[in-house]
Amino acid sequence: MNRSDASSPAAPASSAAEPARAFPLGARWWFRPVPLARIAVVRTIAYLFIWVDVWLTTAWVRAHADVPPEWYAPLTIGELLPLPTPTRTVVTVVQWALLLTALAAATGRAPRLLGTAVFLLYLEWMVIAMSYGKVDHDRIAFLVLLAVLPTVGVARWRDRRRSEAAGFAMAAVLLAVVLTYFLAAWAKIRFGGWDWPTGATLARAVIRRGTSLSEWTLDAPWLLEALQWAMIVLEALAVLLLLVWRDRARVALVVFLIGFHLMVYAGVTIVFLPHCVAILSILPWERVPELRGRLLARRHRRPGVPAPATP
Repeated sequence: MNRSDASSPAAPASSAAEPARAFPLGARWWFRPVPLARIAVVRTIAYLFIWVDVWLTTAWVRAHADVPPEWYAPLTIGELLPLPTPTRTVVTVVQWALLLTALAAATGRAPRLLGTAVFLLYLEWMVIAMSYGKVDHDRIAFLVLLAVLPTVGVARWRDRRRSEAAGFAMAAVLLAVVLTYFLAAWAKIRFGGWDWPTGATLARAVIRRGTSLSEWTLDAPWLLEALQWAMIVLEALAVLLLLVWRDRARVALVVFLIGFHLMVYAGVTIVFLPHCVAILSILPWERVPELRGRLLARRHRRPGVPAPATP
C-alpha cells in the first residue's frame, strides 16, 4: 500500500477559506470543490449498504451457483474480460470477498486500495446477477458511485477542507442519477413507442404487484394513463437537475426523488434501493454537525433550559 494512501489528505484539496480556482463553465461544474466530510459519510453509507444489497436486495444472486453453466449468457463486459463462469465456488468466493472488503472499506482505511477492490467485486457480482436474461437499470448510478469513491483518497467525517477531486466524484454520481431517469424515458419510447404512455403498463403493474393503496386506480384508467405521461415528461426533463447548485435546492431534490420512489414502492412494491443510495450522495452531509449545533443552541436559548457547559 502506498504510504500517501494511508496518511496523506486527498489531492487536490484546499481550505474552505481559500478562493476557488477559476475554471471554464463546464469544468467549473465538474470540479466545483466539495468538503471531504461529504465523501466520508457517503463512503460509509455505500459500503455498508452492500451488506443490505447482498443479503436482501439481491439475495437471489446466490441461487445462480446452482444454475447449469450452459445457461450463463455473459454481458458484453463478461465477454470482453476473462471472467469465470459462475459456479458454487465462484459465487461463494465473490460474495464473501465483497462483504468483507466492503466492511473493511467502510472504516475509511486504505480508501484507494479497498475502494477499488469493492468496485471490482461488486461489478463481478452484478455480472453474475445480470447474465441470465434480466438486466436492472437501478444499478448504474450506484456502480458509478463505487467507481469514483476510491479516486478521492482519504476523507474524514469532520474534514471541512474542500476538494476538487471530491467535487468531480459527486458530479459524476449526479450525472449518472440524471441519466438513469433520462435514458429510462428514451428506452420507453424507443422500445414501446408512443403506445407506452397510452397503454396499460401501470395497470398491469397494479394487477401483478398492487397494494391496497393503488388497487383503486384500476377503476380510473384515465388516471393511470395520466401518470404514465407524467413519468415520461419528468424523466425526460431530469437533465434540468444538473442545474441545481444550492444546498437547500439539492435537499429538496433528494426529498422529491426519494418520495417518488417511496410512492412507487407503496403502490406496486417496486423500489430501486441502490439508485436511492446514489441519490443520497447529493445531500450536503458535511452540514449535519452544523445543523445539530444550531438545534442544540436554539434549545438552550429557551427559558428555563440551562446553557450548555463550556468545553
